[in-house]
Amino acid sequence: MTFLKIDWSPNEIFLNLGPLAIHWYSVMFIIAFSLGYYIIKKIYLNENKSIELIEPLFIYTVLGTLIGARLGEVFFYNWDYFQNNLIEIFLPIKKDISSSLLFGIIDGWKFVGYRGLASHGATIGIIISMFIYKSKFKYDSVLWIFDRIVIPIAIGGMFVRIGNFFNSEIVGNYTESNFGVVFINRGEIFPRHPAQLYEAMGYLLLFVLLWQLYWKTNFKNDKGFLFGLFLICLFSIRVLVEYVKVSQGGFEDYLGFLSTGQWLSIPFILIGIFFMLRSKKA
Repeated sequence: MTFLKIDWSPNEIFLNLGPLAIHWYSVMFIIAFSLGYYIIKKIYLNENKSIELIEPLFIYTVLGTLIGARLGEVFFYNWDYFQNNLIEIFLPIKKDISSSLLFGIIDGWKFVGYRGLASHGATIGIIISMFIYKSKFKYDSVLWIFDRIVIPIAIGGMFVRIGNFFNSEIVGNYTESNFGVVFINRGEIFPRHPAQLYEAMGYLLLFVLLWQLYWKTNFKNDKGFLFGLFLICLFSIRVLVEYVKVSQGGFEDYLGFLSTGQWLSIPFILIGIFFMLRSKKA
């Protein structure tokens, strides 16, 4: 190791349970959802909302996140592959003639987990799931819910990016200097920008900002303000980090100088501006 240069070759597996392996990426998701549950419970208790509302909210959020993130990966970034491998969209398996599933009962497939997830799809999935949740549990407004769930979502995004770092995926460009991270397990010898950690740090700062605004100010009473601020900040962070990140594919080849992640972020930023302005006008 030299100054500001790190050789990174982690063990992606956190725990082996017989034929199954629990990866650090999965552990980061568990931490994100668990911490999110605790934060929302604290917020609901503070506002005298029934804690019985939290469990279904948690379930809807988890399902919206995972389904939306998976479909986002499929349709935004990797449709060329998945259109010929439809079974892999929702099943955590992949074709491999040298492997077998279920203790050798099913040959030609291996368990790989859900490693293709897109944050833009997750955002869409959460928004849709909250409207479905609100149609069943009628209390306050959907904007009231959005203004509060974005707080744990921000910190959850940090843990997801740390999981990407453990997987040595969504990597940055080569720094062409002695600064950066060398992803040894990718067979590399030159340092890259740790784009995952840049993004994780941005989400941590966003969480701190939203947390302080919720507890220390009255902005939470301006319906849509925190939600709008979240969209603007989170996707602005994404736009900036994309400049030092290796292309993840998608449709940027057809749309010019911005990456797929940047093009997908722009509508969310505009929506965030709309809700912030709308909240102050209201």
